[in-house]
Amino acid sequence: FSVDFKPHASMDTVHHMLLFGCNEPSSTENYWDCDEGTCKDKSNILYAWARNAPPTRLPKGVGFRVGGETGGKFFVLQVHYGDISAFKDKHKDCSGVTLHLTHQKQPLIAGMYLMMSVNTVIPPGEKVVDADIACHYKRFPMHLFAYRVHTHKLGKIVSGYRVRNGQWTLIGRQSPQLPQAFYPVEHPVDVSYDDILAARCVFSGEGRTTETHIGGTANDEMCNFYIMYYMEAKHAVSYMTCTQNANPEMFRNIPQEANIPIPIKSDMLKMTHGHHEETKDTDKSSLLQQAKKEEEEILDQGDFYSLLSKLLGEREDVVHVHKHNPTEKAESDLVAEIANVVQKKDHAREVTNHDERDNTILVRDKIHRFHRLESTLRPPENRHFSLQQPKHGEGSWEKEHTGDFHIEEAVEWPGLDLKLGQVSGLALDPENNLVIFHRGDHVWDENSFDSKFVYQQRGLGPIEQNTILVLNPSNAKLLHSMGKSLFYLPHGLSIDKNGNYWVTDVALHQVFKLEADDKEPLLILGVALQPGSDRSHFCQPTDVAVDPITGSIYVSDGYCNSRIIQFSPNGLYMMQWGEETSLGGARPGQFHIPHSLALIPDFSQLCVADRENGRIQCFRLETGEFIREIKHKSFGRQLFAVSYVPGGLLFAVNGMPYPGEAETVQGFVMNFSTGEIIDTFIPLRKSFEMPHDVVASEDKTVFVGDVHARAVWKFASTEKMEHRSVKKAGIEVQEIK
Repeated sequence: FSVDFKPHASMDTVHHMLLFGCNEPSSTENYWDCDEGTCKDKSNILYAWARNAPPTRLPKGVGFRVGGETGGKFFVLQVHYGDISAFKDKHKDCSGVTLHLTHQKQPLIAGMYLMMSVNTVIPPGEKVVDADIACHYKRFPMHLFAYRVHTHKLGKIVSGYRVRNGQWTLIGRQSPQLPQAFYPVEHPVDVSYDDILAARCVFSGEGRTTETHIGGTANDEMCNFYIMYYMEAKHAVSYMTCTQNANPEMFRNIPQEANIPIPIKSDMLKMTHGHHEETKDTDKSSLLQQAKKEEEEILDQGDFYSLLSKLLGEREDVVHVHKHNPTEKAESDLVAEIANVVQKKDHAREVTNHDERDNTILVRDKIHRFHRLESTLRPPENRHFSLQQPKHGEGSWEKEHTGDFHIEEAVEWPGLDLKLGQVSGLALDPENNLVIFHRGDHVWDENSFDSKFVYQQRGLGPIEQNTILVLNPSNAKLLHSMGKSLFYLPHGLSIDKNGNYWVTDVALHQVFKLEADDKEPLLILGVALQPGSDRSHFCQPTDVAVDPITGSIYVSDGYCNSRIIQFSPNGLYMMQWGEETSLGGARPGQFHIPHSLALIPDFSQLCVADRENGRIQCFRLETGEFIREIKHKSFGRQLFAVSYVPGGLLFAVNGMPYPGEAETVQGFVMNFSTGEIIDTFIPLRKSFEMPHDVVASEDKTVFVGDVHARAVWKFASTEKMEHRSVKKAGIEVQEIK
């Protein structure tokens, strides 16, 4: 993790520096002209320094990922010179950056969000031209701490905002004619799911005789607003882009400040463009004049090449918030410019009319990159390292284990928009299709039962809709449906190894075994509409689990009984265990609504979500003997459901906190052997209201059904990568202990 940057540059020589991370630099040399490009692949900007601008500082606990699978394998430093007279007598420049890297896992990961106009046209002579960019944010919360603006000579002011519920909150505004470094966000801004990020660049076409388009030379224009942010490590995304205007009408309400240029002192403008007035001899003066001309014509590859590679170089670790979809003309222009960059053509030579163009080497971007050097001994408090993995036998390398995976919502899954009744049960069939058990137009409310748990709404008749839906887990397409006119108040659902459905109905006080394609039940346990506590009756049974080895049936019973009952594969009563919770506190084997079951064949155990006691209890299958309890403060007072994945993972969901309590309604991933919480997860779209059931597959895809939200969410695992810290050359890198 890169946690700090220390610039080393003479303000008399260096105009600005940009630090990129990438996997393949454009050259294998130690430094090279920018004619060759910056990186062959996608390049992420990590740091920018400009004279007369404040230094970039990462907040405490925040770092950029570097190395490993998710961070770039090379740092590339791009140095833009303003005064090259210092090199006249073969003087060497020692400008650069010291990076502080650490093996220590950072709780917060930094990233870059680039907002960019791709199709702005500035008419000649037009006094004011606005370029607007806006995108809906569809990720986990991020916190903004720095920003950078970028245009060429026609840009007057660039402003960025977060828009939430119609309210515009300033991220930052700056003149692009000032040093284009990162500036701190004065008042920290957070961005949440479905906020809008908006930016405006104001241009003037005065003095131009032809149209000005977005492009890579100084005679073209650019409109970029960079945002540096951090996110929680488990949700972190390293790079995001926004290249469209999703809501043009909203810019009618943009704050007036976005249209007002920031005054710039003339001496500051000269410093910004890298030109000094003080010259003492003709050679120096002519060099500076030539530098000025040619600096205006050299390809701005630090931004443009990086941008183009990001737009066209798809990579899994980059989130493109909106795909680039310009007009046909803009697209052809961009393609032509990309071709020029890829073919390493000298843009300065193509646009200049000056005889001195062959001397553009005097205004070059000097680039340093990391060597792949074997480790050298350094004092432990100041150990240098590179980002490359060593060859076998070149020393020991520590790996930082950040956990096996992280669960987050699959926001592209359309199943959240299904029209469902109260979702009470979920399961996966042998083909890993998602099966949903819901209540159609029936609801369980205060009028559903009397004081003796007898169902009071039989006059409504059974649910007329199909209550069991089979969906493709990838696209939520309905594959099959059944269960019409069978149930009154569906509750639990499980599927055995043969694909049979096992469901409970709390109104009927019964358990049903159904074939996937058959309307008639294969087996019914309990007596319809009669609650009871003997061997042949249930009282609002909640869930079923079937042992894949013995075929034994386990029923959790339920809301008004506090027991687990075991039946033979044919439905014969075998045994039961459990009792009501004591007034003095819940002891092992006591239940207060045994609400959900997870059978653990790997360990011959049955785990029960003891809902109102806010815990999981696990028992031996053969005897019902209590083995252990899993209970965490973050569960709160209620734990609704539990699911097991072969290989040793438990998934669970809790309930709403009691008044005055603050536990989050969320999902949990636990190590079954230790009971330790590995991860937690919440949805991005909508919010959990009463998550009622959870089911997970072996590839760690998770589905959660919510009885109040009447929705099903899909979550997927994101593999957490390992990161390595190693040695350096060219750019100084220091490891922080």
